[in-house]
Formats: sequence, C-alpha cells, structure tokens
Amino acid sequence: VYLRSAFAVPAVCGAKVRGQAARACVVISGIANAATGEPGRQDAIELCDQAAAALQLEANALQPFSTGVIGERLAMDKLVAAIPSLVSSLEADNWLGFATAIMTTDTVAKAVSEQLLIDGEAITVTGVAKGSGMIKPNMATMLGYIACNATVSRQVLQKLATEVANASFNRITVDGDTSTNDCFMLAATSASAMTPIVSVSDPRLADLQQAVASVARTLAQAIVRDGEGATKFVTVTVSGGASEAECLEVAYTVAESPLVKTALFAGDANWGRFCMAIGRAQIEGLDPSGVSLWLDEVEVAHQGLMSASYSEEAGASVLAKDEFEVRIDVGRGSCVETIWTTDLSYEYVRINAEYRS
Repeated sequence: VYLRSAFAVPAVCGAKVRGQAARACVVISGIANAATGEPGRQDAIELCDQAAAALQLEANALQPFSTGVIGERLAMDKLVAAIPSLVSSLEADNWLGFATAIMTTDTVAKAVSEQLLIDGEAITVTGVAKGSGMIKPNMATMLGYIACNATVSRQVLQKLATEVANASFNRITVDGDTSTNDCFMLAATSASAMTPIVSVSDPRLADLQQAVASVARTLAQAIVRDGEGATKFVTVTVSGGASEAECLEVAYTVAESPLVKTALFAGDANWGRFCMAIGRAQIEGLDPSGVSLWLDEVEVAHQGLMSASYSEEAGASVLAKDEFEVRIDVGRGSCVETIWTTDLSYEYVRINAEYRS
C-alpha cells in the first residue's frame, strides 16, 4: 500500500499496513472522514470490525479507505446496515461495479486489465481508480487499486508499488491541489501456481512490473482525461535537466500555472505564458538562453528566443487539438521527466463552486 496523507482514515489504514497483510478493504466514497479526529478514527475502526465479522476475517485483516467531503462524519448507521448485503453480493468479476461505486465527481468509471505469462501460468493484472479533481502528487484525491494472481513476497511487492506509483499516479496534476485522502494499493493473491518471486533480482519481475506499470499508467491518465471540466489532455515533457527534481519542478510549474492552463483551454498560442512559468520555476541559475520550447513538433522558442520558423498559426493548430505535448528543454543536463495534465475551463469553476450544493 502506498499512502501519502494522515488524518483519520489514512492513519488507521497506515497502522494496519504496518501490522499485517490486507485481506479486504472497506472503501467509502462521498465522505473523506478526514479532519474528524478521534471520533472519525473510531468510525473507521468500527467499520473494519463490522465488515470483518461479516467476512469472517480478523479485524486487523481489513483496511479502510475514504474520499469525499472533508470534515464531516460518516453516516455510520447506514454504512453498518449495508455491510451484510454488500458481503453477500461480492463477485469475483465485479471490478467495474467497484469502479463505479467509488466515483465522486468522476464522469466515467476507470478500470483496466492486462494479462501475461509467468512460468507458463496466466497472470491477470486488473485495476480500478477514482479521481477527477483535487489532483496533484503525492498523490491526489484518488483511490487506486491493482490486484494480480501472481505470487510475490511482501517486500518485493512494496518496492514494486512505490516504483509504479512514482511513474504513474505521482506524475499527474489537474489543478495542483493535494488531497487529505489518497491511496494506491497493489495486491498479489498468490492464486497462480507460479514459483514465488521473492527477490528484486528475479528476472521474472521485469515482466510483472511492466504489466502493473501499464495498468497504473492507463488508470492515472484516465484520471487526467476525466479531470473536472477538462477539454484537453496535455503531456508535459521536460528534458535537459540536471536532475529528476529539476525536470519535475519545471514541468509542474508549467502544468499548474493558471495562465498557462487557461491559454490551453482557449487554444491561445501565447507562448510568453510558457516562458513565464518556466522562468519562475525554482531552478537556481537557470539560463534562459539555454531553453527551447515545442508544441508537438512545432518549435516555438529556440535558445530563449522565438524560433525563426515559428508562426502563430502553427502554434494555434496544435492547441486546437484535444491531445498534444508541451516539450521543454532547459539545456542543463541529460535528465528527462514526463507528467500529464489538463486545461482549466469554465466548467471546472462551476463543478467546484457547486461541489456541496
């Protein structure tokens, strides 16, 4: 389990993660159970206890997750009353139902599955996620769950979860706001007959990691595509950084600039906004004369100046598309990092202005 935040539910879940492996999850959508103090913590524990009893599991084998409105208590009477029917309706192939149930401002359910062979055994990797707004690493107002029937040691699985999260759910931003509640859970059920993977040096791990990473990346990008009010899916790639941190600093500064995001929404090729955002990134000693900028394959700026080949029409034609790439070279090194983001539309303001009404 990869957790970022504290507050009521994540605090309980984190304690359980350190205690033993999870056998089941209790997932609440609509109320975050964050900033609810000790009463909220006790609510989370009681839900786990009630669900564990219905599932005939030890209470410590369950982990609670929740997302939604912050500062409000859970409707415990309704939730506890619903547990028996939820348990009786559990089905192995109901992933899409799960993905639908945890939606909040999402407009589409997010689920994906891939298969591979390990030791001649069919390994299925399936994942679901929710998230649409308040999206920013680490991680976002998002819940992500991926499970596979592989046999993997807990230590290897934890390392895999961290690496996969950093290359997917921790590379997205819709609005730059980070949630009180988020999680990414990676589970291996050991239901297959494969020989266990117990070391990170096991050559079979690479294929499994590739499949898990592909599922996670697809889910993460689906969150961006479903971003609140989003009309554009934008890849921001920064190269030429002296470090990974430098590249990410520039990428997120550009991707989260309200002026850049509104220009993207309008299809306005005002490249000065990109220059502004690059320039205010916290990069010590950044030399503007080493910076170049592209919109897809259209070179906008070369070594700090407008490219001789650039035209407003060419830039506008790229921004008119639903999907495109903003590519930046800062000319300081060999590191490259990519994140995914959206534009900022009137609809985003409406959704969040009316969130609780």
